[in-house]
Amino acid sequence: MHIILLSGGSGKRLWPLSNDIRSKQFIKIFKTEDGGYESMVQRMYRQIKAVDTDATITVATSKSQISQLRNQIGEEAGISVEPCRRDTFPAIALATAYLHDVQGVSENEPVVVCPVDPYVERDYFEALRDLSCLAQEGEANLTVMGIEPTYPSEKYGYVIPENTDKVSVVRTFKEKPDAETAARYIEQGALWNAGVFAYRIGYVLQKAHELMDFTDYDDLFSKYETVRKISFDYAVAEKEPKIQVMRFAGQWKDMGTWNTLTEAMEEPVIGKGTIGDACENVDIVNELDVPILVMGLKNAVVAASPEGILVTDKEQSSYIKPYVDAMDQQVMFAEKSWGSFQVLDVEKESLTILVTLKPGHRMNYHSHDHRDEVWNVISGSGRTIVDGMEQNVHAGDVITMQAGCRHTIISDTEEIRLIEVQLGKSISVHDKKKYALEE
Repeated sequence: MHIILLSGGSGKRLWPLSNDIRSKQFIKIFKTEDGGYESMVQRMYRQIKAVDTDATITVATSKSQISQLRNQIGEEAGISVEPCRRDTFPAIALATAYLHDVQGVSENEPVVVCPVDPYVERDYFEALRDLSCLAQEGEANLTVMGIEPTYPSEKYGYVIPENTDKVSVVRTFKEKPDAETAARYIEQGALWNAGVFAYRIGYVLQKAHELMDFTDYDDLFSKYETVRKISFDYAVAEKEPKIQVMRFAGQWKDMGTWNTLTEAMEEPVIGKGTIGDACENVDIVNELDVPILVMGLKNAVVAASPEGILVTDKEQSSYIKPYVDAMDQQVMFAEKSWGSFQVLDVEKESLTILVTLKPGHRMNYHSHDHRDEVWNVISGSGRTIVDGMEQNVHAGDVITMQAGCRHTIISDTEEIRLIEVQLGKSISVHDKKKYALEE
């Protein structure tokens, strides 16, 4: 089974745990069997592999998410990088071309495309496998998944099938309606459009060549900024005469807001927090190393991270995006392929950061033109390379790098934690040059 996971957006409705770098699918709030926590993307990846250990998983995403993906799901998954956002049809076309031209997958092979962030159980992934079989063996060019609706939602598009069979020809698609119109659609047997599509690779490549001028994956990648922004629904699904829908009646939740996210949490408190006896329907998600106490609130969420603190009524949590968009703040936490960093202090001419380097990883060999840096190793041991000179480092060691100095740190066998102090009149994430490193 070939799966393309669509991973995009900043998920600002889940601020302060999500930001411009860490999207909602990377937030670790789902309890695992070993007592730890996993993110939406980790949960999705694990569930796919549980149903099909040989599944080929490709993530269509932006450059800013690559490090987090590698951090959370490792190197095995393929990544189709979108140079910029051009909506779902170009993203799916690029990922499909990646499978065919880079990974060598045949045009006759089926592919299932789905979002990375729904909250689902095993039956959903068994349904994806069924979709893949329908795409391989059926006469339809395109098969979509339709969710049995539980209420007349205004958040989803609708698929109206010809009949009530599990697999039916699609009569028509409907855009996101108001609640009254949605109720009428449901009376007509409509299903929620889950944004899940199955097709043979050659079919989407053909559609892509019809709508975009390119030769192969590399050519499309180079021209990506110039292609038209358009959704897969508009470009392909709503115009395809040979299309069918497969019903899915299992659990399926869109984790787009704090209200829906907390419904999927197995416990009301994650992190340090206490909820008073008089509270009702209250959840706490705390990434800070300080306690949170909530008293006398009802139907509320309290979320805290290095980015900020949110206290909100659950229903009102759906409307926080414009307020977050108006904030001008520095990213305070991010996961990288090699570990993570958390900003501890911001001054006019200095930045203090806690850096965690995973075992067996290293930073890029790099330099900065406009700032000096000081590393104070607080735990673990490894090696630094500064302007070509290698030395072993341990807890308590201090390494100083002047502007223009090439440097990296390497953890061979154990986690390293260090305090990085950046000093300069012009501190910017863009002030970084990368170099090849020959050890």
